[in-house]
Amino acid sequence: MRRFIICNVLLALCALAFAQSEFDAANAAYAEGRYEQAATIYQSLIDEQPDATLYYNLGNARFKQGELAQAILNYERALRLQPNHKDAQYNLAFAQSRITDNIVEQDFFLSAWARTVRNSLNEQTWLIGSICLFILALAGLLLFLLGREAWLRKTAFHIAWIALLFSLIAGLNAASLHKRDTLRNEAIITQGVVNGKSSPDRSGTDLFTLHEGTKVTIRETLGEWCNIRVGNYEGWVRLQNLERI
Repeated sequence: MRRFIICNVLLALCALAFAQSEFDAANAAYAEGRYEQAATIYQSLIDEQPDATLYYNLGNARFKQGELAQAILNYERALRLQPNHKDAQYNLAFAQSRITDNIVEQDFFLSAWARTVRNSLNEQTWLIGSICLFILALAGLLLFLLGREAWLRKTAFHIAWIALLFSLIAGLNAASLHKRDTLRNEAIITQGVVNGKSSPDRSGTDLFTLHEGTKVTIRETLGEWCNIRVGNYEGWVRLQNLERI
């Protein structure tokens, strides 16, 4: 049993060392301007273990190659894993400023604010926060029931309901992020020019035109077609013209 544990530890260390050497090789290739080679290595490391830094670096390599849509896609994926990744946020905003379409979502300001708050942390952080706050609420409730001093019971009561409220908010944010990441209904247009059609068919009427790098929301899929929404536009495009975040 002891030998088995030692062997597993050694294998894990070897795997980490190999991954680090590959990461260093990719960084060296990027620094030397061999962006395609760097991107290939970053992608292979992502296939083994997705990581925000790897997605960010891959986005940089794709941007240097002039692949704007792929750069935006990977910056978005980096921010899914690490919402407070400042470099990814900056590079994403810069890349988005280079795309042809500049479609602004017309959301009620409270909805936009709530989404911004939700996206400020990842699902795991919201979930842990919800659990901790719920435990605090239970502790406050227990102190309220067992406390003898009036001021202590009053303070405990307020702590309990406030903690319970924020626990609920954190839990809802975690559930919303889980749903988003499970459905993966946000995507990036990866083809140069895409026409949104009135029906899932080539003969459908062209309703609007999108260009690579535009972020859309997938509403439903039907065979090789999907119905998307972006801004005030809704229509059908081929699935092959976009890639889910």
